[in-house]
Amino acid sequence: QHSLFSVFSKFGPLYSVRAHRNAAVAGPGYYAIIKFYSAGDASRAQRACNGQRLFQKSPLKVCVCTKQKGFQQQVLALNSNKCQELANHYLGFNGWSSRIITLQNVSGFGIENEELGKTLQKRSVKYLCAVEVTLPNHGVRTRGVALGKADIENSEDPLEFVTATRRVQKLAVGKALSSAFQKILLVVLENGKVAVEHNSSPQEPTDSLTEEELKGLVQV
Repeated sequence: QHSLFSVFSKFGPLYSVRAHRNAAVAGPGYYAIIKFYSAGDASRAQRACNGQRLFQKSPLKVCVCTKQKGFQQQVLALNSNKCQELANHYLGFNGWSSRIITLQNVSGFGIENEELGKTLQKRSVKYLCAVEVTLPNHGVRTRGVALGKADIENSEDPLEFVTATRRVQKLAVGKALSSAFQKILLVVLENGKVAVEHNSSPQEPTDSLTEEELKGLVQV
């Protein structure tokens, strides 16, 4: 996998690299599935690497997979780490910044368990976070709001409570950062330049609110 990553990452940032053994009926050897963020990068890699001896004696066959039978096409949001990886690659480490506007404890308790015939109070930790992402060179600013939650099995254990609180805070911040990045559209041109568009839904007014209004909305 390291050799594959070294070769194909030259054409653009990679989402994932996975190598697998061939099925027994196909004979000894391996096949790999390499996912690019950009379809253009994948096409360039296929044209350059197909039929070449990259790091092995036999030529490598490289195909572009455009359809996966048996799997329903789903569009999933990138997690915060992947979002930051793309932003650093296309915008540069100094081309964007993020800050936490608010991180609030909105914890509550559980509900009645009818099977046991009594009410069980199960402690849960919830944090609601609002994050702002700014792209100063493009004049773009977006915000994301998200909830992080975890249940605590032993509410009497202070260590478990502190550990869960830190985990939930980190989860809420990461989800809010990912939500903010979902409103940013990066357009990579053929000459390598990057254009940025703000893709915000009318049903999400968080970008137009003041910080005080946003904090009040989060509290409600």
